[in-house]
Amino acid sequence: GAQYGLGICFRDGTGVPQDDREAARLVRRAANKGHAGAQNDLGRCYKLGRVMPQDDDEAARLFRRVAEQGYAIGQTSLGDC
Repeated sequence: GAQYGLGICFRDGTGVPQDDREAARLVRRAANKGHAGAQNDLGRCYKLGRVMPQDDDEAARLFRRVAEQGYAIGQTSLGDC
């Protein structure tokens, strides 16, 4: 959770200089550890092509992981793919 929270701080420039690359790095690390919010946010980055190349397949894979953990946001995001 801490890596995800810090990633959001870098994304928004809250208390640290705004840095999309550092935000993505931290959110990815949290997502790789199973953090559902991070997985969903990273999926959105892939879906929209924000900070990383647009990749619908990777977005769907991440949204599916969130949905499989029982989070409705993952199910909603997966439905948007």
